[in-house]
Amino acid sequence: MKKNIVIIGAGYAGILIAKKLAKKLKKNQEVEITIIDKNPFHTMLTELHEVAAGRVDEDSIKISLQKVFAGRKVAVKLDTIETIDYDTKTVVGKVASYQYDYLVLAAGSKPTFYGVPGAAEFTFKLWSYDDAILLKNRILDVFRKASCEKNLEEKKKLLTFYVVGAGFTGVEMVGELAEYVPFLCEKYEIDRSDVTIVNVDGLSRPIPNLPEKLSAKVAKRLTKMGVALRMSTSVASVGPDYIELKTGDKTEQFPAGTVVWGAGIESSDITAKAGTNHEMQRGGRIQVDSNLRSVKDESVYVIGDNMFYIPEGEKNAVPQMVENCEQCSEVAAHNITSSILGKNDLEVYKPSFHGVMVCIGGRYGVAHVGLPGHFFSMPSFFAMLAKHFINVIYFIQVLGWNKVFSYIKHEFFTIRNNRSFLGGHFSNKTPSFLLVPLRVWLGAVWLFEGVMKILEGWMNTPKLTGFFGGAKSWYDMILYPAVAGTTDAVSAATTEVAVAATDAVSSSTAVADTAAGVPAVVGEALINFDFLGLIRFIFVTGTDLASATLSDLAFKLDIPVMNWFVDTLILPNDSIQIMMQIFIVVAEILIGLALMGGLFTAPAAAVSLVLQFMFVCTTGLYLGTFWMIFAGIAVLIGAGRTLGLDYYAMPQLKKLWKKIPFVKKWYLYHD
Repeated sequence: MKKNIVIIGAGYAGILIAKKLAKKLKKNQEVEITIIDKNPFHTMLTELHEVAAGRVDEDSIKISLQKVFAGRKVAVKLDTIETIDYDTKTVVGKVASYQYDYLVLAAGSKPTFYGVPGAAEFTFKLWSYDDAILLKNRILDVFRKASCEKNLEEKKKLLTFYVVGAGFTGVEMVGELAEYVPFLCEKYEIDRSDVTIVNVDGLSRPIPNLPEKLSAKVAKRLTKMGVALRMSTSVASVGPDYIELKTGDKTEQFPAGTVVWGAGIESSDITAKAGTNHEMQRGGRIQVDSNLRSVKDESVYVIGDNMFYIPEGEKNAVPQMVENCEQCSEVAAHNITSSILGKNDLEVYKPSFHGVMVCIGGRYGVAHVGLPGHFFSMPSFFAMLAKHFINVIYFIQVLGWNKVFSYIKHEFFTIRNNRSFLGGHFSNKTPSFLLVPLRVWLGAVWLFEGVMKILEGWMNTPKLTGFFGGAKSWYDMILYPAVAGTTDAVSAATTEVAVAATDAVSSSTAVADTAAGVPAVVGEALINFDFLGLIRFIFVTGTDLASATLSDLAFKLDIPVMNWFVDTLILPNDSIQIMMQIFIVVAEILIGLALMGGLFTAPAAAVSLVLQFMFVCTTGLYLGTFWMIFAGIAVLIGAGRTLGLDYYAMPQLKKLWKKIPFVKKWYLYHD
C-alpha cells in the first residue's frame, strides 16, 4: 500500500530530512516523498547579510532544488500552502492538493514585529532571498542619491542606517554594513563622517548567547567600525523617514533613511494556522514529543524552527538554529522510516549542540564552541575558519562537492574588496588573457618533448632502464662519494650514465643527461632528508655551489614504494617499458596540443602536473625546469576560456554533462 510523505518547506530542516528519507527508503517502491516550497531554490538564510551588503553574489546563497533532488526519489513541488485538512490528511496549496500519510512541518519562520507601529511597513527585513536583494539595492540607491544631494541635512538622513536587533541577524547585518560603507564612500565620493550606523536593542549587550567577555569583544569591534550601539533601548515606532526610540521613560525621534529589522522571528503563516490543531507555544512553535511528533497527531512531525521541544534535563527549548535543523532532521527521518517499515524502534531526540559563532563582516568573528560542559572561545581567525568549515560540512550534505567548490569560489576566489578573513589574498585579480602566452609556451615545450622522444626511438626501443639508472647513479655519486670511490660504483655509474646520455629525454624532464660520460661528479648534497623511511627529499648541485646555476641544481623525491613499482613491474619487462614510453610520449604531445589550442585546458594542465610529479619521483628535475610545474598550476583553472577553444567547447559540453544520470546523482556538475 502506498505511503505518502509530504514535507512543507525546503529550508535547512526540510531539505535535509527529504534527502535522508530518500536515502533510507530508496529501495521501497511503496513510498512517495514530496517536498513543497514557494521557491524553486533553497536559501542560505545565515548568509543573507553577505548579499545585502555586497560581499558575495546573490546566486551564491541559492541552491537549486531540482539539482539537490535530481536522481532521487523526491518530487519537488513549487506551491504555496494555504491550509491543512488533518481529518482527510490533505495539504492544500494554491496550485494543487497533496495527500499524506506522514506530514513534516518544516516551513521555517518569518520576522516578528512585537506590535511596534510602522515596523512591518517601513523597515527592510532580512529573512529571505528577496529581502536580501531589496536591501542590497536600497543601500546602493541611497548612496547614489546621497552623492548628488546638495542639502547636507537631507544627505545625512539618507545615509543614516538603523539596524534593530542585536542578536545574530542584527549584529551580522550591522557588521557587514559597517565593513561595506567605507568602500561605498570611496566609490561615491562621500565623507565617512556623513554616514551614521546605529544598532538598537532592548538587550543589555549584543549576542546574549555568548559569554559576557565575547559580547564585549563584539561591542568593541562594532564601535571600532563606526557603529553606535544603543543597548537597553526599545523601538517605539518606525515611520517612512524616522525611528522612535525609548530608553527608560524617555522617548526620542531620530531621522532615519533606512531601518533594517532583525529583532526576532516567529513561525511562518502556515505553521501558525496548523497550530490551531496542535499545541502552540511561544513564537508560534508547535509542541512535539520526544520523537518529534506533534503531541496531538502522531502522523505530523514538526522540525526546525517550527518545533518546540525541551530535551530531558534541560530548562530551555531547543534553539532556532541550523545545528538543531541538522540533528532533528536525522531523528525525524529515522522515526518516519521506522513507522513505515513497522520496526517500532523510534529514537528519542537528544540534541548535542556545539556552540555559537558570529561574524562581524568578512574579516572578524567570535566563537564559543566545544562539547556540552567543555566550551571554549576561539580567536577571530579560527572563529572565521570554523564558520566556513561548518558551512562546508552542511554543503556536502546538501549538494556535495559541487556546492563546496562554488562556496569557496564566492567566499575566497572572487571576494569583493578583499573582504575575507584571509585578506583577499586568494581573490583572483589577474586578467586571464595574460595567461595565454604562458599556456601556449608550456604547451609548445610539452609538444617539443614528445616529438624529440619519438626521434630518439621511444616508440619502439626500451629506454627506461638506462634513463632511470643513469639518473640514480648520478645522484648516488653525489650523495655517497666515498662508496663510489671505493667500489666499482664509479665504473658502473659512468657506464649507465653514458647510456642515458643518448636515450634520455631533454633536460626539461630529467637530470640524467648532463651527467653523461662524466667519470666523477663534482657536486654537493644540499638536502638529504629521510622522513620515516617513507620518502626522501634530495636536493643536490652537480657542480660546486659557488659556480652553480639553476641548471646545475636538481631536486628529487625518492619514494621506496615507487622505486619498488618501477624496479619490479616496469624495468624487467621490455614490452611494459615500451608501453610506458608510448604513454608518456602520447601524453606529452596531447598535453602540448591541448594547451596550445586552449582545449580541455584544465585536464591537460592536471596531467601535465602528474607527469612532472612522476619525473620528480624517478629522475628528478633541474630547477631550471621547475617553471613547468608552476605554469601548470597557473593555467589549471579557466585559462582556456580566453583565446582558446574551451570558450566554445565547454558550454556545449556542460549541457551534455548535466544530462548524465550519475552526474545528477553525485552532484558532479561543472558550474
